[in-house]
Amino acid sequence: MEPIKKEDLSQEIFDMYDYYVHGQINRREFVNRLSRYAVGGLTVSAILNFLLPNYAEAKRYFEDDPRLISEYIEYDSPKGAGKMKGLLTRPADAKGKIPGIIVVHENRGLNPYVEDTAHQAALDGFIAFAPDALTPFGGYPGNDDEGREMQAKRDRNEILEDFIAGFELLKKNEHCNGNVGVVGFCFGAWVSNMMAARLPDLKASVPFYGGQISSEDAAKIKAPLQLHYAELDTRVNAGWPDYEAALKANNKEYEVYFYPGANHGFHNHSTPRYDKEAAELAWKRTIEFFKKHLNG
Repeated sequence: MEPIKKEDLSQEIFDMYDYYVHGQINRREFVNRLSRYAVGGLTVSAILNFLLPNYAEAKRYFEDDPRLISEYIEYDSPKGAGKMKGLLTRPADAKGKIPGIIVVHENRGLNPYVEDTAHQAALDGFIAFAPDALTPFGGYPGNDDEGREMQAKRDRNEILEDFIAGFELLKKNEHCNGNVGVVGFCFGAWVSNMMAARLPDLKASVPFYGGQISSEDAAKIKAPLQLHYAELDTRVNAGWPDYEAALKANNKEYEVYFYPGANHGFHNHSTPRYDKEAAELAWKRTIEFFKKHLNG
């Protein structure tokens, strides 16, 4: 049988996968629903294997990359988990102090894709810090299903405090110029939106296809926002009109982009939802936005 291509699968399958990874249906129900599409040589296991992330193949950067200076560090988060751990990475050839970026993972911990994203931010000229909200359980367990189950046991407001503590740590890092932004994906987008509302000295926030915040919180936002959404992500996009209305009503600085034909998770290069063109354009815009607001 020839390998499955993204084009072989209906949009309904990608929508079901989105429901599954966000806890709206369980694995058994997901597999049962997939059986309807197991026709013409396709099997449920083949579809499932195609949909799940392949971190081993997709991994882009490693800790011994000579272009990077990387380490895992522990830090205190008294209002959150207490003790936290994260990946700190910066360009090896940086001259002087450079701006910082907090990288916020999805609802499954600091997996290899998010680590790659932090390393990419470092190669783009920033010192990046990617905390792992699963630190209290020993860290990202090696697969996303377990990671989701673990993260679901944590209070999201305490996780927010963990990333705020990470922001304070990065801002004071000896290699950072004190100007720090945040980029977050899915659940991390909610964290990014909330950090913009909670931190008056956050310089920029870039949420990718994730949870909007209340109009009350939107009124408190100080940082400029750059928001990225996928055209086919109807679940998340449903919250955008109200959020945009709140941003406009409170005269907040923002820019928003919708990516045609893209699914939720289009930036994640380890899954078939990855859209190379959309991902590269969104990241180019992200880096330009950070350079504009963090280099001062």
